[in-house]
Amino acid sequence: MTSRPDDLRLAAYRSFITAHAEVVGQIERELSAAGVISLTWYDVLIELYESPNRRLRLRDLARAVVLSRSGLTRTVDRLERAGLLRREPDPTDRRGAFAVISEDGIAAMRAAWPTYALGIVNTFARHLDDDEARVITAAFERIRVATREG
Repeated sequence: MTSRPDDLRLAAYRSFITAHAEVVGQIERELSAAGVISLTWYDVLIELYESPNRRLRLRDLARAVVLSRSGLTRTVDRLERAGLLRREPDPTDRRGAFAVISEDGIAAMRAAWPTYALGIVNTFARHLDDDEARVITAAFERIRVATREG
Protein backbone atom coordinates (compact mmCIF):
# COMPACT_ATOMS: atom_id res chain seq x y z
CA MET A 1 0.00 0.00 0.00
CA THR A 2 1.25 3.48 -0.77
CA SER A 3 1.47 6.38 1.66
CA ARG A 4 -1.61 8.00 0.09
CA PRO A 5 -5.05 6.49 -0.38
CA ASP A 6 -6.35 6.07 -3.91
CA ASP A 7 -9.50 7.97 -4.86
CA LEU A 8 -11.83 5.02 -4.24
CA ARG A 9 -10.53 4.35 -0.72
CA LEU A 10 -10.44 8.06 0.12
CA ALA A 11 -14.08 8.33 -0.96
CA ALA A 12 -14.93 5.27 1.17
CA TYR A 13 -13.17 6.80 4.18
CA ARG A 14 -14.92 10.15 3.76
CA SER A 15 -18.29 8.43 3.36
CA PHE A 16 -17.64 6.40 6.52
CA ILE A 17 -16.66 9.47 8.57
CA THR A 18 -19.63 11.52 7.34
CA ALA A 19 -22.15 8.69 7.73
CA HIS A 20 -20.85 7.91 11.23
CA ALA A 21 -21.24 11.54 12.31
CA GLU A 22 -24.74 11.78 10.83
CA VAL A 23 -25.94 8.48 12.32
CA VAL A 24 -24.52 9.17 15.78
CA GLY A 25 -25.81 12.75 15.75
CA GLN A 26 -29.33 11.64 14.81
CA ILE A 27 -29.40 8.89 17.43
CA GLU A 28 -28.11 11.34 20.08
CA ARG A 29 -30.91 13.78 19.19
CA GLU A 30 -33.51 11.01 19.45
CA LEU A 31 -32.19 9.83 22.82
CA SER A 32 -32.21 13.41 24.11
CA ALA A 33 -35.76 14.00 22.85
CA ALA A 34 -36.88 10.81 24.60
CA GLY A 35 -35.36 12.03 27.87
CA VAL A 36 -33.10 9.01 28.31
CA ILE A 37 -29.35 8.63 28.77
CA SER A 38 -26.86 9.72 26.12
CA LEU A 39 -25.24 7.38 23.64
CA THR A 40 -21.89 7.67 25.45
CA TRP A 41 -23.51 6.75 28.76
CA TYR A 42 -25.34 3.86 27.08
CA ASP A 43 -22.11 2.57 25.54
CA VAL A 44 -20.34 2.59 28.92
CA LEU A 45 -23.25 0.89 30.68
CA ILE A 46 -23.74 -1.82 28.05
CA GLU A 47 -20.02 -2.70 28.19
CA LEU A 48 -20.32 -3.12 31.95
CA TYR A 49 -23.60 -5.02 31.69
CA GLU A 50 -22.17 -7.50 29.19
CA SER A 51 -18.93 -8.04 31.15
CA PRO A 52 -18.35 -10.83 33.68
CA ASN A 53 -19.78 -9.78 37.05
CA ARG A 54 -21.04 -6.65 35.27
CA ARG A 55 -17.78 -4.82 35.92
CA LEU A 56 -14.57 -3.85 34.14
CA ARG A 57 -11.26 -2.28 35.08
CA LEU A 58 -11.39 1.37 34.10
CA ARG A 59 -8.49 0.99 31.64
CA ASP A 60 -10.30 -1.90 29.92
CA LEU A 61 -13.52 0.08 29.85
CA ALA A 62 -11.74 3.02 28.18
CA ARG A 63 -10.44 0.71 25.46
CA ALA A 64 -13.85 -0.93 24.97
CA VAL A 65 -15.75 2.33 24.51
CA VAL A 66 -13.03 4.17 22.61
CA LEU A 67 -12.68 7.07 25.03
CA SER A 68 -9.53 8.77 26.22
CA ARG A 69 -8.64 8.23 29.85
CA SER A 70 -9.72 11.76 30.72
CA GLY A 71 -12.94 11.37 28.73
CA LEU A 72 -13.72 8.12 30.49
CA THR A 73 -12.91 9.60 33.90
CA ARG A 74 -15.36 12.46 33.30
CA THR A 75 -18.03 10.08 32.03
CA VAL A 76 -17.57 7.63 34.91
CA ASP A 77 -17.67 10.52 37.40
CA ARG A 78 -21.00 11.68 35.97
CA LEU A 79 -22.43 8.16 35.84
CA GLU A 80 -21.35 7.59 39.44
CA ARG A 81 -22.95 10.87 40.58
CA ALA A 82 -26.14 9.83 38.79
CA GLY A 83 -26.07 6.49 40.64
CA LEU A 84 -25.77 4.45 37.44
CA LEU A 85 -22.47 2.84 38.36
CA ARG A 86 -20.06 2.65 41.24
CA ARG A 87 -16.31 2.34 41.53
CA GLU A 88 -14.70 -0.50 43.43
CA PRO A 89 -11.01 -0.75 44.25
CA ASP A 90 -9.00 -3.38 42.41
CA PRO A 91 -7.64 -5.69 45.13
CA THR A 92 -4.72 -6.71 42.89
CA ASP A 93 -3.68 -3.16 41.91
CA ARG A 94 -3.88 -0.32 44.44
CA ARG A 95 -3.85 2.25 41.64
CA GLY A 96 -6.60 0.53 39.67
CA ALA A 97 -10.34 0.46 40.06
CA PHE A 98 -13.34 -1.29 38.61
CA ALA A 99 -16.52 0.32 37.33
CA VAL A 100 -19.61 -1.71 38.25
CA ILE A 101 -23.05 -1.08 36.78
CA SER A 102 -25.78 -0.48 39.36
CA GLU A 103 -29.41 -1.59 39.23
CA ASP A 104 -30.32 2.00 38.34
CA GLY A 105 -27.75 1.83 35.55
CA ILE A 106 -29.35 -1.33 34.20
CA ALA A 107 -32.77 0.34 34.35
CA ALA A 108 -31.48 3.46 32.55
CA MET A 109 -29.87 1.36 29.85
CA ARG A 110 -33.05 -0.67 29.35
CA ALA A 111 -35.14 2.51 29.21
CA ALA A 112 -32.88 3.92 26.46
CA TRP A 113 -32.72 0.75 24.36
CA PRO A 114 -36.07 1.05 22.50
CA THR A 115 -35.15 4.55 21.29
CA TYR A 116 -31.60 3.50 20.48
CA ALA A 117 -32.75 0.36 18.62
CA LEU A 118 -35.23 2.35 16.54
CA GLY A 119 -32.51 4.89 15.79
CA ILE A 120 -30.19 2.13 14.57
CA VAL A 121 -32.92 0.78 12.31
CA ASN A 122 -33.98 4.17 10.91
CA THR A 123 -30.55 5.71 10.39
CA PHE A 124 -28.49 2.65 9.47
CA ALA A 125 -29.93 -0.85 9.24
CA ARG A 126 -32.84 -0.20 6.89
CA HIS A 127 -30.45 1.22 4.29
CA LEU A 128 -28.50 -2.05 3.95
CA ASP A 129 -29.48 -5.36 2.44
CA ASP A 130 -28.10 -8.55 4.00
CA ASP A 131 -25.14 -8.80 1.61
CA GLU A 132 -24.13 -5.18 2.23
CA ALA A 133 -24.38 -5.69 5.99
CA ARG A 134 -22.10 -8.73 5.77
CA VAL A 135 -19.53 -6.91 3.59
CA ILE A 136 -19.48 -3.83 5.83
CA THR A 137 -19.19 -5.94 8.97
CA ALA A 138 -16.29 -7.94 7.53
CA ALA A 139 -14.47 -4.83 6.31
CA PHE A 140 -14.87 -2.91 9.57
CA GLU A 141 -13.83 -5.92 11.62
CA ARG A 142 -10.70 -6.34 9.48
CA ILE A 143 -9.89 -2.64 9.93
CA ARG A 144 -10.56 -2.80 13.68
CA VAL A 145 -8.28 -5.81 14.17
CA ALA A 146 -5.50 -4.32 12.03
CA THR A 147 -5.70 -1.01 13.87
CA ARG A 148 -5.62 -2.64 17.31
CA GLU A 149 -2.64 -4.78 16.32
CA GLY A 150 -0.67 -1.99 15.14
